[in-house]
Amino acid sequence: MNLEQIESIFMAKQGATKDFPFGDDTMVFKVMDKMFGLISLKTTPLNINLKCDPNDAIAYRDIYECVNPGYHMNKKHWNTITLDGTMKEEIVKDMVNESYDLIVSKLTKKQREELFFK
Repeated sequence: MNLEQIESIFMAKQGATKDFPFGDDTMVFKVMDKMFGLISLKTTPLNINLKCDPNDAIAYRDIYECVNPGYHMNKKHWNTITLDGTMKEEIVKDMVNESYDLIVSKLTKKQREELFFK
């Protein structure tokens, strides 16, 4: 999976925005100003950080060698995935969806209405 492919998965989410608050080498994706994913542009292969349910975070780490505790993130809630081709693209997409959904679920009712019914 290359940069354009993973970026398009992030940007396909309703209300997703892209920013570089940590410098030119870290692409950050937000919904309603809350992070749901990061891409490290300085690594080859690419690394992405995604929010996870704490139990799922551990399970992903146990199943996939390419998944590690979130680099520079709360390791209970975030994983870093190395996009080295060992994880199926569908699983990566599911993890992006889960990260997005976790963030959206914590938004207020008003924010969710604004996001989905503008």
